[in-house]
Amino acid sequence: MGKGDKKSKRGKIHRGTFGVRRPRIKKRVRPETKINVDKKAKA
Repeated sequence: MGKGDKKSKRGKIHRGTFGVRRPRIKKRVRPETKINVDKKAKA
């Protein structure tokens, strides 16, 4: 279980791949960018 192991976290880091042991970190969409503060609803 080291750098040569395809299934271990250290092996994934060494190879530069992703999988179950090392999932990709997804970028979160910020609520500030979703809702435009400058535009106000006209009543």
